[in-house]
Amino acid sequence: MPHPQMNVPPNDLIDWYERSRRDLPWREPGVSAWQILVSEFMLQQTPVARVLSIWPDWVRRWPTASATAAASAADVLRAWGKLGYPRRAKRLHECATVIARDHDDVVPDDVDTLLTLPGIGSYTARAVACFAYRQPVPVVDTNVRRVVARAVHGLADAGAPSAAHDHADVSALLPRDETASQFSVALMELGATVCTARTPQCGFCPLAECAWRHAGYPPAQGPARRVQTYAGTDRQVRGRLLDVLRAKDSPVTRAELDVAWLTDCVQRDRALDSLLADGLVTRTADGRFALAGEEN
Repeated sequence: MPHPQMNVPPNDLIDWYERSRRDLPWREPGVSAWQILVSEFMLQQTPVARVLSIWPDWVRRWPTASATAAASAADVLRAWGKLGYPRRAKRLHECATVIARDHDDVVPDDVDTLLTLPGIGSYTARAVACFAYRQPVPVVDTNVRRVVARAVHGLADAGAPSAAHDHADVSALLPRDETASQFSVALMELGATVCTARTPQCGFCPLAECAWRHAGYPPAQGPARRVQTYAGTDRQVRGRLLDVLRAKDSPVTRAELDVAWLTDCVQRDRALDSLLADGLVTRTADGRFALAGEEN
């Protein structure tokens, strides 16, 4: 079954992007492929505003994969700060090590090779290939899926993700010339800033032929999505424990960790065990605890 086309000239979307895009530092001229890769690791499940507070200092401190690989895992985890999901920091450090060692400190430019690197999945591989190397590959995140669902299929919600279907949908929209990568980032920007999930700003949308608009904005089908909570979760407890370790430059005792979460000792123990299992925290020979790579 052929995939429907979006009834808007690609240049209209690209022109809108050039006028309206956010001023994000990883989009500036001269930003390296490695620095773009760092931004993509940081942006996974994390608001742009929080990444903006970390990324500039990070790439000044560690501008290349080899510089990042030379840092200790503890330094990387400490610099990750409040970005959340700290396993990403550990995987980024592992990715830097492989790129420095096996790829002459150069981020690969093709999706298949990128997919072999630690911490890089389908989205990140395509994002780096597209945004760093201008490869004409489909880049599909939640924002892109929403724009395509509305503008092309006339649906309020994209429904469950399907890599094969989603990539085919976006591939059908890509211009067949050198503007494909610009179109990709413009499509993503549209979903992030105008065609948003809760309050779409349809009056500012450059897609005059949006199928959802022409259908009268039919509501989403099925139950509303549950909003993820953070307070009281194991994620919050893990963060509290890591905060204690980041604040110290030497291992801490179990008693020092225990005061980070007094509400539920079973939950605290479970969170600590998961940090140890993930390799983010280590236990010293004398029974104290430290960030990975900072056992002494």
